[in-house]
Amino acid sequence: MTLYEVVEGQQYSFPDEELRILKLWDDIDAFGEQLRRTEGKPEFVFYDGPPFATGLPHYGHLLAGTIKDIVTRFASTTGKHVVRRFGWDCHGLPVEHEIDKKLKIGGREDVLKMGIGNYNEECRSIVLRYSAEWEKTVKRIGRWIDFENDYKTMDPNFMESIWWVFKSLDDKKLIYKGFKVMPYSTACNTPLSNFELGIVKSYSAQIAFPVVGCELGASLVAWTTTPWTLPSNTALCVNPELQYVYLKDPEGNVYIVAEARMESLPHATKKSKGITKVLNDEWCILKSVSGRSLSGLKYKPIFDWFEGSLGPKAFTVCCDSYVTDDSGTGVVHQAPAYGEDDYRVCIENNVLQKDDALPDPVDANGCFMEPAAQPYIGMYIKDADKLLIQQAKECGRLIDNARIVHSYPFCWRSRTPLIYRAVASFFVKVEEIKERLVANNLQTEWVPTYVKEKRFHNWLESAHDWSISRNRYWGTPIPVWSSPSGDETIVVGSIAELEKLTGKVVTDLHRHFIDHLEIPSSRGPEFPPLRRVEDVFDCWFESGSMPYAQQHYPFENKERFESAFPADFVAEGLDQTRGWFYTLMVLSTALFDKPAFKNLICNGLVLASDGKKMSKSLKNYPDPNTILDKYGADALRLYLIDSPVVRAEPLRFKEEGVFGVLKDVFLPWYNAYRFLVQNVRLLEETASIPFTPSEGEPTSKNVLDIWILSSTNSLVQFVTEEMHSYRLYTVVPRLISFISQLTNVYVRYNRGRLKGKDGGDESRCALDVLFNVLLTICKTMAPFTPFFVENMYQNLRRCLPESEESIHLCEFPRFNQSSSPRIESSVSKMQAVIETVRAVRERTGKPLKMPLSAITIVDSDTEFLEDSQNALLSYLRDELNVRRVEVSSDPAKFATLKAEPNFAALGKRVGKSMKEISQEIKSWDPFKIATFQSGKSTVIAGHELTSSDIIVKYHFNHQEDANVAYATVDDGGMVILDLSVDSSILFSASARLLVNRVQKLRKSAGLRTNDQVQVLYTITGDGDEEFIHQMLDSQGDYISKSLGCIPTIEKDDGHVVFGRDNFEISSALCMNISVVRPKIKMDSVSVQGSSKVDEIEAILSAREYCTVAGELFRGEMKDISLNGATVCLSWSDRQC
Repeated sequence: MTLYEVVEGQQYSFPDEELRILKLWDDIDAFGEQLRRTEGKPEFVFYDGPPFATGLPHYGHLLAGTIKDIVTRFASTTGKHVVRRFGWDCHGLPVEHEIDKKLKIGGREDVLKMGIGNYNEECRSIVLRYSAEWEKTVKRIGRWIDFENDYKTMDPNFMESIWWVFKSLDDKKLIYKGFKVMPYSTACNTPLSNFELGIVKSYSAQIAFPVVGCELGASLVAWTTTPWTLPSNTALCVNPELQYVYLKDPEGNVYIVAEARMESLPHATKKSKGITKVLNDEWCILKSVSGRSLSGLKYKPIFDWFEGSLGPKAFTVCCDSYVTDDSGTGVVHQAPAYGEDDYRVCIENNVLQKDDALPDPVDANGCFMEPAAQPYIGMYIKDADKLLIQQAKECGRLIDNARIVHSYPFCWRSRTPLIYRAVASFFVKVEEIKERLVANNLQTEWVPTYVKEKRFHNWLESAHDWSISRNRYWGTPIPVWSSPSGDETIVVGSIAELEKLTGKVVTDLHRHFIDHLEIPSSRGPEFPPLRRVEDVFDCWFESGSMPYAQQHYPFENKERFESAFPADFVAEGLDQTRGWFYTLMVLSTALFDKPAFKNLICNGLVLASDGKKMSKSLKNYPDPNTILDKYGADALRLYLIDSPVVRAEPLRFKEEGVFGVLKDVFLPWYNAYRFLVQNVRLLEETASIPFTPSEGEPTSKNVLDIWILSSTNSLVQFVTEEMHSYRLYTVVPRLISFISQLTNVYVRYNRGRLKGKDGGDESRCALDVLFNVLLTICKTMAPFTPFFVENMYQNLRRCLPESEESIHLCEFPRFNQSSSPRIESSVSKMQAVIETVRAVRERTGKPLKMPLSAITIVDSDTEFLEDSQNALLSYLRDELNVRRVEVSSDPAKFATLKAEPNFAALGKRVGKSMKEISQEIKSWDPFKIATFQSGKSTVIAGHELTSSDIIVKYHFNHQEDANVAYATVDDGGMVILDLSVDSSILFSASARLLVNRVQKLRKSAGLRTNDQVQVLYTITGDGDEEFIHQMLDSQGDYISKSLGCIPTIEKDDGHVVFGRDNFEISSALCMNISVVRPKIKMDSVSVQGSSKVDEIEAILSAREYCTVAGELFRGEMKDISLNGATVCLSWSDRQC
């Protein structure tokens, strides 16, 4: 046999077979061989974003990895050389936090106490903690990527290229040092780019700030939820467009607040008529002014910690539109060291200059330090809130205070509240290159496009300068050496340059290897040497430098990099629009004025089934390895790809969804493959000739052969075009549809032909077509489902001399222009007719086994009607079980056509034109409707309407006739069924029922297709037995062709019985059937012992009767072994 026999679908273990395929790939080094074979072909450049290896891979990683694997596999099989290097993000807070937990490090002092060198080496030791698990899982999901030649952001070569990037930006005057207000973790001593929201209970306070020189003695009243920032107050801010009032209380105090916020002052207002709040009788408005008129007023600060160190514009009123009247008092206190808007307002109003020191009395751990007054020094800022409010009360400045519950940013690592604070940082001047960023974004293609055109475009347009430094330890050091006064600075761009400047050999670029290195001052030995600044790069700068650093550019691979930049493809999650995608674009634009990539796929988030974020603590999702072990990688891959998540939308992960893919896609696909294998083996067994498929596309005159080959060609064309456009999510629905067409149409309609019931030549032709189609699908789907197609290919290739060792070494199929659109269209219409007729049968209680006298197909497509009377006629008859198929192109013979507007589809699109459009459509006569149906569109009231906008309904004639049934077909046609019944129809229905019962008995007995049996019957009941004899006589050809025999009346002759069943012909007549095989009888006189006779008969009965009888008759089978004894057999008159 050419092909190995395969098990039933229920017995096929997808996970186990995948493990076997993994071993095969390892044994033949399939990935390495693919790379070797494509060496020298055009490069397809792919950048892989580096994950942290301090945690295990989750569904988000598996999704992104699957997308990357599909695209790169496709590129490899379409003539490209695709280098795929895995990468690791090694630096940054995630690693440091793990060490802080392990060593119980509470802050900067603990790190310095143990030594930065020791701390960094501890970090290095855990960077690749889970790398083995990552490699195992990535490999298990079926992803081909190079782990041996991976890149690591902690490698000296990678770090040196980062230095080059920074120095290049500095040379372009795109680097400066300044302050940036950022979420800051006092627990981790570092600013954070990302954070989570939590609910906290905080102190709030209203504080009075007396206006200097005010005749009314008024005070501006500001509201704050961060009382600890009051000592750093530098200015107050109002909205220039709001109205403000001078409000006098019963004690004579005058307060300035927004008019819309008078109610915020205690006891100032009262309810009027239960809803509106009005001023209390004892309060009065002295005057009302615009916010703009308050600009420039001086006021007295509440604390004097920085009163002498700030410039002349400190403690003045500024104007800005960010102040609102929806909460507070309409007056906002400005602490530029702790608020982004505060800092911006103070800079824009010249209260501070960019290089000014900020009033910041808080250390890295969030505790007050000098110049704070006692008892605040050393106190944690949030612990000081209550004491500061008490001090404000004692000096008569407190208007009101309360405790409020609100959402607040939390550190995602330490789970502690963050603060906003200004951090000294090195910045990239992103705002200076903003126009180029927007222009370069237009040169890229994104899937989906709206992420590029909306989300990313908007982010670029509103981009601010990028803070790239962190005051941490485990990272790539900022290569800036500066004098103590800051007057002299050197930016180092390479290891060689540093060695030249310091006279020292440099083997590693981490802080503990270079922080001690000094560069002599160029001004002379009398000046102090330059020392490196303490900062390290933000890890986003490192990953954004990945295109250059992974190749150690420009120190190595200079020509190779420059000839292959930008990359052809990148892919990551939606969150990377403000992360990796952004940093790639910024650095590539700043360095080369190019985007870093040409094509990008952006996936959405994978959520738990309840729509919440996946959480280990909540255990609200199944472990990925459990899913892989249970269903296999291909099912998971296809489930993820065929979901909204590939269109950057969220996916609620459901295990039953993975099972659904297995059940609805893979099992039908496998069953079609198994059917091929079974019938190829049957053909070879009966014809004694090996099955040899055509070298090219098979040639056949059979309409369904032509159709499935054309549909396969269309599928290949569709997948090729969609993959070149990176639209992965469109491929799987098309595949599912094709698999359904293959199994439910081609295999089902051709079942007898494939089994050889139309002769050996027809069987070989049909099997050749099915083989070609399955092989083509395997090659087409290889990037998507690498394991399953490999499993099938390894068996199919046994029929192919000199075939490739792996399907992934085969070229991607090429489509041709010789498809048959007419046949594809006609078969599609035929399927719609068949489904409609089946639905009518179910509705009218006419089972499929009951033949119909006739059906009439009505359709405007004359080519389809012609095919229905010729090439498709036999299939229509067989599938519909109908005697006669008639056609018509004139629906008016059978029904009246009416047209109505599809209000749901038209909706808001046509607006006020709906009435005119509705009247026009409803006035159409049948000719106008037919014209619309043939043209598929029309214009009414200036709106183009298509078939989805207009509903065509049929009002059928003669609906009172019980022997006629009508139905419309989805594509616009109709069918009319003749339901009348005569004796010949009843004979045919009973014959189909008989065949069906026998085939079920054969299947339950485990008989193979070529196992020969007899069918015996008896009749019970009071009905007319002659009906059964007439049925067997009139339907003999059909029964014999289907079963290989004609049922005969059961007698007492001995048989081996495989199964029995019975079914009603009518209420008074029942047919009892038995599937049997003749039993070879023993001459008991010649054999000693009845038990021995039984045992010999059992052995012989297990074999085919004709085969055994022939062997004995020819004297070929003389001896058998029975319980250690030899029994000699001979043949005489059907007896042994």
